[in-house]
Amino acid sequence: MHDLAAIVAEIAEEMRAAPDRGKPADYIPPLARVDPGKFGMAVVTVDGDVFTAGSADELFSLQSISKVFALTLALGKVGSQLWDRVGREPSGSAFNSIVQLESERGIPRNPFINAGAIVVADVNLTRGAPRESLAELISFVRHLADDDTIAVDVEVAQSESETGFRNVALANYMKSFGNLRHTPEDVLALYFGQCAVAMSCRQLAMAGRYLMAAGLNPTNGHRVIPETRARRINALMLTCGHYDASGDFAFRVGLPGKSGVGGGILAVAPGRASIAVWSPGLNAQGNSQLGTLALERLAARTGWSVFARGAIPDR
Repeated sequence: MHDLAAIVAEIAEEMRAAPDRGKPADYIPPLARVDPGKFGMAVVTVDGDVFTAGSADELFSLQSISKVFALTLALGKVGSQLWDRVGREPSGSAFNSIVQLESERGIPRNPFINAGAIVVADVNLTRGAPRESLAELISFVRHLADDDTIAVDVEVAQSESETGFRNVALANYMKSFGNLRHTPEDVLALYFGQCAVAMSCRQLAMAGRYLMAAGLNPTNGHRVIPETRARRINALMLTCGHYDASGDFAFRVGLPGKSGVGGGILAVAPGRASIAVWSPGLNAQGNSQLGTLALERLAARTGWSVFARGAIPDR
């Protein structure tokens, strides 16, 4: 039995002293101002225990981590029809790349790159109303985390809309191929809003529990999504959740994970724990430098890996 409290505390102390912290995203002004010295970590186990360290209760911008929850909602709306419009393969390209869309007729490689997440936002638009659709997403995340305080950071959302020129290009390009049903403006309003949702490590780890627990809310046993769907979302997180560094993350950590340029990472140890880390400094691929290192050390010290013998315990 691992002493998770000690492990989490040790890792946080090691991250506090780490010399190479990466660089915060500088193309979204509110993110560029975040102190790169920050580090937070939260681990929520399948038994309901919560272990935190560092700035685990400080809010940060979810950015692309929100794509996990948006994908969950979209699959609930249209099921496997989603895969007619979005692929399930790693892209091997940067998260905001437009390169593959022309040769692949406007079909994004997967739902975790920006182009794919924009298509998912198009699916989630309720009667073409971005405000109502964003409220639906926030309500879903609040329910998952059991926390009604979760909200959008309005300053970040505004900054996204003022600087997201490449996302505008992606949306219009896919619209030209007929892969958006609504106007690019409405789709992007929802997309920018979901990326600007602010959460803490504690809240995020709580929200991710359904992926750790085979689609169930472990607190009350209610089913959030079918077990098969939880397994497949985890598979996509493992293969596509870190953009063009997804293979390296799987190699180093061995757990499904989804990163965001706000410096957060949601990771899942199926049957064991939901984990959130945050440190705003990013590596060259746009993933949290210290967050990745912290998860690598957590996996090494606990033995948690989807590739380990007996990786998913019987329950």
